Amino acid sequence: MTVRPELLDRLRGDQAAAALVTVETARGSTPREAGAWMVVGPRATLGTIGGGQLEYMAIDAARAMLARGGNTTSLDIPLGPEIGQCCGGRTLLSVARLDNPGWAALRARAVAERKALPEVLIFGAGHVGRALGAALVLLPVRPVLVDQRMEELHLAAPGLDVLLTPLPEETVRGAVPGTAFVILTHDHALDFLIAREVLARGDAAYVGMIGSKTKRVSFERWLADTEAEAGTPPPSTEALVSPIGAAGRPDKRPEVIAAFVAAEIMQSLIRWHARHPAHSGSQKA
Repeated sequence: MTVRPELLDRLRGDQAAAALVTVETARGSTPREAGAWMVVGPRATLGTIGGGQLEYMAIDAARAMLARGGNTTSLDIPLGPEIGQCCGGRTLLSVARLDNPGWAALRARAVAERKALPEVLIFGAGHVGRALGAALVLLPVRPVLVDQRMEELHLAAPGLDVLLTPLPEETVRGAVPGTAFVILTHDHALDFLIAREVLARGDAAYVGMIGSKTKRVSFERWLADTEAEAGTPPPSTEALVSPIGAAGRPDKRPEVIAAFVAAEIMQSLIRWHARHPAHSGSQKA
C-alpha cells in the first residue's frame, strides 16, 4: 500500500500525536516485507504492515506508548498460532513517536514512494475513463486522467490526478518507459492518433484501446496507410490490446469494463518490470 502525501497531512492535522510503525526485519513467511510502514494515532491509522493480529498488536503497542508519553518501543513477534496467525515467520517492528522532523521525513518518503509508482495515462474522461481512474486510485500505480474537456475532468474521482490539454498525444511523448497507456476518448480519430504515438515508442508496459475487433482492423488499415504516405514503416501492433477488458464481455457497464482493464494493466506492469529490472527502481507495480 502506498500512502498519498495529502492523506498524511490530513492525519497529522487530525491527531494530537502519532507514531510510525516500521517493519524492521521480516524472516520467513510474513504479511509484509521489511520497510513496510503505517502511522498510528489515538483515533486513526494510515498505511498497513499486513493486517491481522500482527497489526492489531502493533496499533495497541503504539497507542499505549503514546499514552504513557514514550518515544520508542519495539516488538519481536512470531507469527504462529499463539497470536492467531499461521504465516510461520517472524517480524521485528519498531515504533517511534513522530516529531516535526519525523513528519517531514515521512512525508518526503511518501512523496518518493508515490513518484516511483508506474504511471497509467488514461486518455478520455468519459464514463469508462472515469470508472477506470476510480479503480486504479486504489492500486499501487499513479493514474492520470487526460482529456480536452474540463467539464468531464471535473467529474473524476477524488484523489485522481487529471490533466487538461488540447493535444493529448503530446502527453505520450513525455512519458517514461514502462508507462501504461489506455486510450478511450470520445473521438476515434484521436484514439488512432494517440495509439500511433504509443506504438511508435515501443517501450510501453501496456497499450490498450477501447472498441471492437472491427475498430482494431480499421486502425491497422489507417496506420498502414498513414505510414505509407509518410514513407515510413508502420510500428508493430502486436502489443496493442484492443478490445480492452475482453475477459469481462459481454458486460458493458463502465465499472465492470474498468475492473477487467485494471487487471490487464496490473498483469502487464508486473510482467514488464520483471523483464526490465533496470527500471524497477523508479517504477514498480
